[in-house]
Amino acid sequence: MAPIRDMLSETGITEQQWRVLRVLAEHGKLDTKTLADRSSLLFPSLTRIAATLRDKGLITQTRDEIDRRRQFIEITAAGQRIIDERTDHAARIVADFKVSLGEDNYEQLLDLLAMLDPQASL
Repeated sequence: MAPIRDMLSETGITEQQWRVLRVLAEHGKLDTKTLADRSSLLFPSLTRIAATLRDKGLITQTRDEIDRRRQFIEITAAGQRIIDERTDHAARIVADFKVSLGEDNYEQLLDLLAMLDPQASL
């Protein structure tokens, strides 16, 4: 995770917050349960992370009109900027992993991680 931490060092966000933003950028507005699953986070952790991201203006939270217990989270323009400004850097990190591990080992690693959490968005 060191390369990811280095990439995020100037943003003031954590790896888990990055994961939430990345999932929202990829999938759009999601309910909290789906977002927790796709971010590979426990629901209580997502609740805390979402509050921090909301306070930073990086996400919005809204309640479902019909089921008021259900909340939706969506990335804001400021949150999307963090993703957009680091997309190339993140792609280079992945490319470096592939070089270090080799293509076959890298694919095997992804397969093994998927076995641990089939809901994970890698």
